Amino acid sequence: MTNCEYDSALRAEGFSLLCGVDEAGRGPLAGPVFAAAVIFEEGRVPEGLNDSKKLTERKREQLFDVICETALSYSIASASVEEIERLNILQATFLAMTRAVEGLSVKPTLTLIDGNRIPPALTVPARYLIKGDALSASIGAASVLAKVSRDRYLLELDKQYPEYAFAKHKGYGTALHYECLRAHGPCPEHRMSFLKNMH
Repeated sequence: MTNCEYDSALRAEGFSLLCGVDEAGRGPLAGPVFAAAVIFEEGRVPEGLNDSKKLTERKREQLFDVICETALSYSIASASVEEIERLNILQATFLAMTRAVEGLSVKPTLTLIDGNRIPPALTVPARYLIKGDALSASIGAASVLAKVSRDRYLLELDKQYPEYAFAKHKGYGTALHYECLRAHGPCPEHRMSFLKNMH
């Protein structure tokens, strides 16, 4: 079953306005967590959609514009480092996802959440879908929007804090990132709760 077939099967059940939701940035040591929500009309799904992690950066950038132009409605949201620290990363991810759904110009008849849990504050019908970014075209599109938006944010951070090489590792816990942290200490965009186990 292709990711378009999965969504089509749900539309056949009567869920005409199907919304896919995914996040990017749960694991990094720095920066916000992003989420996106996407609704396509049937037959207007861009080709080449897949889990954003399986696409090249160039392909994601190309798809970003195509998704935004093709979608019936889309929304991108985030939860800040401060919110991640105050709430914990899971709750901050739920917050970003909820904000993304609430930002849609059209109310979905069903929302598909990538993963194994549904954000508790959602006020629309929702189901979770494990490995949804590879199974659902709507979730695949959301994964691209969230990932590209977060990467772009980190590129801006790189200009603000060039000593951390954010453009190279996008905030993830690479050897280079830890090297920069040891040399310069954390900046305001670092998630302090994630740095407890610094090696």
